[in-house]
Amino acid sequence: MSLKPIYQILPLSIRELIQSLPRTILGCLEEIRIRQDRPLEVITSEQSWFVSRKCQLSQQPKDSMVPGKEDCIKMLNLISNHSLYTMEEELRRGYVTVEGGHRVGLVGKVVVDQGKVKHLRDVTGFNVRIARQVKGVGEPLIPFLIHKGQVENVLIVSPPQCGKTTLIRDLARLASTGGEKFHSCKVGIVDERSEIAGCVDGVPQHDVGPRTDVLDACPKAEGMMMLIRSMSPEILVVDEIGRKEDSEAVHEAVHAGVHLFTTAHGQTVDEICRRPTLAELVKEGVFSRVILLSRRQGPGTVEAIYDQLLQPLEPASELFRSKVVRTLC
Repeated sequence: MSLKPIYQILPLSIRELIQSLPRTILGCLEEIRIRQDRPLEVITSEQSWFVSRKCQLSQQPKDSMVPGKEDCIKMLNLISNHSLYTMEEELRRGYVTVEGGHRVGLVGKVVVDQGKVKHLRDVTGFNVRIARQVKGVGEPLIPFLIHKGQVENVLIVSPPQCGKTTLIRDLARLASTGGEKFHSCKVGIVDERSEIAGCVDGVPQHDVGPRTDVLDACPKAEGMMMLIRSMSPEILVVDEIGRKEDSEAVHEAVHAGVHLFTTAHGQTVDEICRRPTLAELVKEGVFSRVILLSRRQGPGTVEAIYDQLLQPLEPASELFRSKVVRTLC
């Protein structure tokens, strides 16, 4: 995975520091946090570090490199290619997806019009999230999700940064590609936050399979209906459902005979069952497979796989002892 697209959007003073980090850090880098007048921070899968001007790492902010206003202006210009008006929609949403599928979150002064976010100005903070495609991480789970040609409706549950998106991306790729024991499927991805396919100008930056169609930066509920009407997918892939309109769209998809690969935030299955919208879907047995992830043994730790009655699948327990399956990402 190349970090070149990341280096291209960093001001020179910050770029040189990041490039000089030890390879062991760069290899597991998850986020670069740039905040005006506050220490430069990098976050790995294990911990966070502050970076000094001598490229020394510390968990204390003392002597850290502190980006200034000019650094933030330079970075915004680099991200927008010196054309802010072309980023109007991204500034309203608060994030930009760049080449390679990497995502840059933005914070600053919000301009509100009639109760809705109209614009983001005076950008003073950036969160560069490193996108890593890990091909093959979903393969051990395929027997639980596609059996004798029958595709299960899947809900992946975990707290943030536990590998949900990495896993669902690979499941979409595998379903689209097919294999020896299952045929390839037409897959539709509604990528509201440009994280699954990581599109730039509508073109996926990640490998999501040869038979996959992507609606980028489209609201999930509306996008699911658009794909069903226009692209006749066999499987719909959406990230982080939870709103009422998402639930209604899921019902429409299921009744239209479309299968679902979805994710939701949650620490446990019990927590999901306490959220009214998701609880209704779970109670109805919409999801025939629920996968629980954590970071207990690293991002993507598979804690359990449940059936539609939320009973653990016993055959899966043996697989969980395998490091290959337990730590997916």
